[in-house]
Amino acid sequence: MTKWFFEPGHTAAEFRARHMMVTYVRGQLKNVHGSLEVDPDEPEKARVEATVDATQVYTGQPQRDVHLRSADFFDVEHHPTWTFVGSRIHQASGTEFEVTGELTVRGVTRPVTFDVTYLGQWDTPWWEEGRDLGPRRRAGFTARTRINRHDFGVSWNDVVDRGGVVVSPMVEVTVDVEAVLDPVETAA
Repeated sequence: MTKWFFEPGHTAAEFRARHMMVTYVRGQLKNVHGSLEVDPDEPEKARVEATVDATQVYTGQPQRDVHLRSADFFDVEHHPTWTFVGSRIHQASGTEFEVTGELTVRGVTRPVTFDVTYLGQWDTPWWEEGRDLGPRRRAGFTARTRINRHDFGVSWNDVVDRGGVVVSPMVEVTVDVEAVLDPVETAA
């Protein structure tokens, strides 16, 4: 069993929702922490956990970011983090996986399946306090899913002309993960 941790400086979540019926608005969440435990010979027994800091949502428009953090959307005062715990893995091909688990947003937990692409591994330098303590093995993954935000109590909306809405119910989520092999945990 190998144990990996998500390197938060190179791991991020992005969401995309239709806006005003004509375009998409994207948001980023950079403070993503997590872990992965996997046996390379039995990847279907892997377990993944992730925590996202929703208080740092960034869309490039400060007023929208404040609105997203409010009780109308993420309610970060009461629910500052989102979590995902995945423990059902299906390997669709050599590099494609379906990871099913429990996603919690705004205090509401629902089952979600991410389509995960494994991007490979590489040995890289590892710097701490100005010294290269490497090499360390890194692995990359991209995970995608589509959720209905109303399922998680994120239901604010307004109407526009001809019965349209300001924000679509369906939201696309992409998570880019750079995981680092934990030599201490893996050797234990």
